[in-house]
Amino acid sequence: MRRLSIIDLSGSRQPIFNEDGSKAIVFNGEIYNYQELRADLIAHGHTLRTSGDTETVLHLYEDRGAQCVTPLRGMFAFAIWDASSETLLLARDRFGIKPLYVITAPWGIAFASELKALHAAGLTSANSTGKHSTRSSNSDTSPLLGLRSWTCTSWNRTHARVAPGRRRGHAPVLAVPIAGASSPTPDPEERVREWLDGSVAAHLVSDVPVATFLSGGLDSSAVTASMALAGNTPHAFTARYSGSGATAADETGLARTLANRYGAELTVVDIRPELLNIFEPIVRALDEPHADDSAVPTWLLSQAVGVDTRLL
Repeated sequence: MRRLSIIDLSGSRQPIFNEDGSKAIVFNGEIYNYQELRADLIAHGHTLRTSGDTETVLHLYEDRGAQCVTPLRGMFAFAIWDASSETLLLARDRFGIKPLYVITAPWGIAFASELKALHAAGLTSANSTGKHSTRSSNSDTSPLLGLRSWTCTSWNRTHARVAPGRRRGHAPVLAVPIAGASSPTPDPEERVREWLDGSVAAHLVSDVPVATFLSGGLDSSAVTASMALAGNTPHAFTARYSGSGATAADETGLARTLANRYGAELTVVDIRPELLNIFEPIVRALDEPHADDSAVPTWLLSQAVGVDTRLL
């Protein structure tokens, strides 16, 4: 298990166990409302040895069982082994931001948040039926045989079976209140602004610097502006293309205008893709068919900024 360390850099090495060692968790992702959940757990007598979000999920499981996923706001895939009941709980976020792949067979169960882990273990092979299309969070199929993508399921070693769970795309979308948001307003623009600002604020909880990828388009501009208005001076990175059609795709002027307006530090990264060198690493990282060619500049921009692309 390889953790992307954003919160509690040195104290949340996994697996993490509860107080008596009867339950353990491995976790991929980030829980944005973990601080409120953690405070409530401590108030109810739980002892947490780390200051991160992973242990919070484990103690929620102690209180609520499989319903521990209900209050979680974030992107995640996790596994909790409960030795007392010999039960494994597997869950991932409702939109499938963090994948969760499962194989069941007479010998037991295998799971991972990357297809390549299960393939490397020799537990599956390519699906040659041609029924799998480009990657979609609403699909529970896989390009590898025997795999399924699940939202929430449990497995008991005693009965060697998977209990009924929810497959990807069929989980109920719960309305989670945004901390600090005012009462609902009939003004659609104001409501969207509240939701955006609440979401951006939640993503700023980090023990490492937070920056933005700014293309000059509506979505990245809105995120960067919201970050600045919250009192956090953004460091924004934008891509400048070269080659055929580069002039038409160049949005650095728009990015610079927005950065100047909100006082953001802007770093322009020149993108000169050599597809022969980067195509196979990108395909390996994505795991599944992917129809968006923006993966190429995103990959190169991430490398230039210093993001470990093995963890994307």
